[in-house]
Amino acid sequence: MPGTSTGPVVVGFDGSPESLTATEWAAREAERRDRPLEVLEAWPWPKRDVVGSDQTYHRALAHLADRESALSALVPGVPVSTAPVSADPVEALEEASHRAAVLVLGSRGLGTLRGFLVGSVSQEVLRRSACPVVLVRAREDEPDGSVTAGIDLVHPAGHVLAFAFQAAALRSAPLRVIHVWSPPAGSEYMSYGAIGGLEGELSSVEWSGLAEALEPLRARYPEVEVTADLVRGKPAVELVDAAASARLLVLGRRLRHLPFRHHHLGPVAHAAIHHVHCPVAVVPYG
Repeated sequence: MPGTSTGPVVVGFDGSPESLTATEWAAREAERRDRPLEVLEAWPWPKRDVVGSDQTYHRALAHLADRESALSALVPGVPVSTAPVSADPVEALEEASHRAAVLVLGSRGLGTLRGFLVGSVSQEVLRRSACPVVLVRAREDEPDGSVTAGIDLVHPAGHVLAFAFQAAALRSAPLRVIHVWSPPAGSEYMSYGAIGGLEGELSSVEWSGLAEALEPLRARYPEVEVTADLVRGKPAVELVDAAASARLLVLGRRLRHLPFRHHHLGPVAHAAIHHVHCPVAVVPYG
């Protein structure tokens, strides 16, 4: 899996309600994974000789110390560390993602991320992260329900499924794996009989591909109760709808060996981070 499974759980923090929720979610995730927790606060600090900057710096350190104490009390068995970083948040988080098992960020939901992530910074972090990124909504605990994963059989799904199976196993939760497909363009102009035959043929192929993708993970996690669904429709719409009853939605992001400015999330992940209310994990692959 991209990133390093032996690394810490890293969470962005700025004192906002969404980042407070994110740190608590990250602390519980670190406890589940038996990994240390690292709380990272980053922004380009002003020079210390600027009026008021010294007080701002020490106030931030005090907030970090308070958060470290609160999180240590929440998960007593987890080593918790805090780090103020004098750097651009995107750069700091992207660098941290290379040594992290998971990167956790707070989100206000409905397309708005603020505080630690301002404007387009959130999407930059998601595009550039080397490890899975989980977005957590403000003032919301992880709900009950299944872990839900959306996969695209056109691309390798191993990393996405591995994260989803592990997440379900760590939570003793059922796993629902969804592959959304649609008939090829132009088939709507075929006769009803021909369309029915074509769809039956294609869905059989899709089912076979889905079963093949799941087989090695089922063997690795026999304790996980798995439901596989083949859904016809538009992936962004169907997966956002499916997430309404999920405790965690897991999606993939294809890694591209291009300059960062050319990276993109894709329509499914973009729709999810804007409209899904449960935590959303975006896993890089490829």
